[in-house]
Amino acid sequence: MNIGIEWLDAFPIRPAAEAVDALCESWSQLSRHPLPGFHPGMKEPSLTRALKAHVESVTARNRGLLGMWAAESVVNVLDPKTAVIREERRNDIVYGWNDEVAGLQLVFEFKKMSRSARDRKHYLGSKGLERFVTGIYSRYQPVAAMVGMLIDPEDEVVPPVRNALATVAVATRLRLRHFANGAAVEQPSILFTQADFDTEHHRNPALAPSHGTIRVAHIFLKFGYPVTSRVTLRRNL
Repeated sequence: MNIGIEWLDAFPIRPAAEAVDALCESWSQLSRHPLPGFHPGMKEPSLTRALKAHVESVTARNRGLLGMWAAESVVNVLDPKTAVIREERRNDIVYGWNDEVAGLQLVFEFKKMSRSARDRKHYLGSKGLERFVTGIYSRYQPVAAMVGMLIDPEDEVVPPVRNALATVAVATRLRLRHFANGAAVEQPSILFTQADFDTEHHRNPALAPSHGTIRVAHIFLKFGYPVTSRVTLRRNL
């Protein structure tokens, strides 16, 4: 166990890892070849809804996973004095699990990722990773997952994301907790074998678990056939 992550001893890593594995298996099954309801030309919400339906009804059922899956689930912040909803967001996919001693709500935030700087900024910004830092995603949860759906080769997309996280401006905005070696990312991930790297972020006490930080696993999923953002897919599938 690394110094500073003693909390992981109490985290239910087995069901979380099973959920990640099931989700990645469903992606592999759906992305082997273009399908009318699952292909790179589709918008991100349509892909995540199809993925959630498959993992819930096929992969998780075949594996006997007992947790609950949700897509586009609503997260609200309520003013306790006025009962007014101050903020509302929708999680892409959430896996919930608990037993008599522990529980988790593992949020997966998805982004379609090309080689473009615009997509990289979107992934790291207020509608992506930042939602786990200053936003309301994964309140009180110690672990979450960012998932990039790659529409360009991995080596053109993922290294620039890691490089951006190493810059002072991005590290400051995302409240990164640097690791013992001074790096902004921990590679490989200590959470999930499918993740490329982890980041850890300080959160405000109103959003944070008791140890004050959230660790995010960064997972990048590839289609099972060559795709590129330079070609717009217009096929009659």
